[in-house]
Amino acid sequence: MPQPHDRSKRTDRLVVLDGRRQTTGAVWLVGAGPGDPELLTLKALKALQAADVIVHDGLVSDEILALAPAGARRISVAKRKSRHSYSQDEINRMLVAFALDGLRVVRLKGGDPFIFGRGGEELEACRDADVDCHVIPGVTAALAASAGAGAPLTHRGSAQAVTFVTGHAASGGEPDLDWASLAKANQTVVIYMGLSMAAPIAARLMAAGRAGSTPALIVENASRADERRVVTTLAGLAEGAAALSGPALLIVGEAMALAQAGATVELQSTLLEARA
Repeated sequence: MPQPHDRSKRTDRLVVLDGRRQTTGAVWLVGAGPGDPELLTLKALKALQAADVIVHDGLVSDEILALAPAGARRISVAKRKSRHSYSQDEINRMLVAFALDGLRVVRLKGGDPFIFGRGGEELEACRDADVDCHVIPGVTAALAASAGAGAPLTHRGSAQAVTFVTGHAASGGEPDLDWASLAKANQTVVIYMGLSMAAPIAARLMAAGRAGSTPALIVENASRADERRVVTTLAGLAEGAAALSGPALLIVGEAMALAQAGATVELQSTLLEARA
């Protein structure tokens, strides 16, 4: 773990930022998008190519990491369920320490930094340490998942609202959500990180009044070459989720009736074989 240096005991390192010489570092919270490198924004690409240090999530694709300078230091802080290589506090301290050492730090996150990406916590840590922090938005997974399946998150005739929720609480259990509100018809509910909680989530929504026949879509590895989709219903959400291993999104709503099978054909055949 890098430690902040006493500025009175070191020689300031000059870092080139946007053509200007600076003696202090900074942090960029960069959204890497859902995985397809062509969905990376130009602004994100410029920040990545100018980085001294890249602190990245496990969900950032190798194709995107390959766009960084060969000399940039890469540090994986992959956080998967029950397996954290670094705690969030350690990541916060790491970002601050590198920036105080005069380095240009890119915190590269899958999707968007501010959509269930803990970007807000890292921004606060930088502000508390008086470190400049900039945010570059990214394409969040829900947008890629719905676009790839041809199922709009909003639709004038069947989805007048869309809500993003998390599939698990901070403690790791069932999320504490307004189920009655989410159960109302003609809206889309996108559940991030909800694959393992598909059964209780579906049960909660149906108990609150959402019809079991409501169309649903599950997308694993949205936008990537190995993307897989399950087109199902709310009542079939748990069974569909059981066929996948993640990372995946659960999307429930009437507009999911427009979802195209695409990569689900082979998967659905597997499900049918499993039932036989």
